[in-house]
Amino acid sequence: VSLHAATSGASAMNDRVTTLDTSTGYGQTLPQAERQRVLRNTYWLLALSLLPTVLGAWIGVSTGITRSLTGGLGLIVFLGGAFGFMFAIEKTKNSAAGVPVLLGFTFFMGLMLSRLLAMVLGFKNGPELIMTAFGGTAGVFFVMASLATVIKRDLSGMGKFLFVGALVLMLGAVIN
Repeated sequence: VSLHAATSGASAMNDRVTTLDTSTGYGQTLPQAERQRVLRNTYWLLALSLLPTVLGAWIGVSTGITRSLTGGLGLIVFLGGAFGFMFAIEKTKNSAAGVPVLLGFTFFMGLMLSRLLAMVLGFKNGPELIMTAFGGTAGVFFVMASLATVIKRDLSGMGKFLFVGALVLMLGAVIN
C-alpha cells in the first residue's frame, strides 16, 4: 500500500464525515423568527416537564413508595426505567406520543429522586438546602435562557475551553 493511497483514503473518509446533506447545514443560522419559535417551544416544554417531576417527587416522599428500592433492586429499577424511557423517547421523538413519553420519564425521575429528597428533608436545614439548590438551578437556567435568546454569535468554539474549566472545577472539588 502506497502512502498516496493511504492518505487519499483518509481524505475520502473525512469528506464523507464532514459533508452534510441538509437544507440548513451545520453552523448555518436559522431565520430569527424560526429560532425564537424553537427556543420558545423548548423552554415551554422544559417548564411543562417540571410539573410531572415535582408530582413524582411529592408522591414518592409522601407515600414512601420507593423506600423498598434499596441496593441492587433500586439500581436495576432505576437503570431499567431510565434506559427504557430514553429508548422510548428516541423512538417517539417525531410523533405526537413523544411529549407524553417525555413527561412520563420526568415523572419517573421525580419518583427516583424522592428517596434523596426525603433524606435531605430529614436534616435540620433540609428545606433550606433544597430551596437553595432550586433557586441556584432556576437562576442559572434563567441566565442561560436569556443569553440564548440575546446572543447572536455562534459560541460552539468555546466548548473546549468550558469543558477544561469544568474539569478543573471538578478536580478542585475532589481535592478540596
